[in-house]
Amino acid sequence: MDIFSHGLYGGVALGRKSKKDYLIAFLFGIGPDLLSFGPFVLSAMLGFGAWPNGGPKSSDAISDLGPFGKLPIFPDIVHFLYSATHSLVIYALFFALLWWLGKKNFTKLTLAWPLHILVDIPTHSADFFPTHFLWPVSNFFIDGISWARPIIFIPNVIIILILYLYWYMKKRKIKV
Repeated sequence: MDIFSHGLYGGVALGRKSKKDYLIAFLFGIGPDLLSFGPFVLSAMLGFGAWPNGGPKSSDAISDLGPFGKLPIFPDIVHFLYSATHSLVIYALFFALLWWLGKKNFTKLTLAWPLHILVDIPTHSADFFPTHFLWPVSNFFIDGISWARPIIFIPNVIIILILYLYWYMKKRKIKV
């Protein structure tokens, strides 16, 4: 799924109590992608790193994302970070640490992170960043349908619109 959809799902599912909660849930929703792709993309944009194979417009690019074009081959560190941030095992350790530290109220908002992972499992194919959700215990993944395909992307946008419309109407006490 795209990074913004993850944030929107996290916010609407877990952050409806306040604007602060919404922002925290939104950030945990985008966190796995931001932490895995963000450092590389930012360093490349600032000129500190180079896009492999000439960049996003490279003829050597892989992963046809339908209407979104093709993406470049990413370095191994991005794949490592992706596996770490998209692991339910790693999240469980993080959750346990927060719980142990007594941050029980905060832990609810962090559930946007595993929601992100659960949405990615069926919406990532083996061709582009399959979600190894049991990493580092196992490299098992499900060969899903790419989120960029219209069969996934269009319903995703419709679902987000419906969820936010429902939330808005409920908040304004408009009969649903």
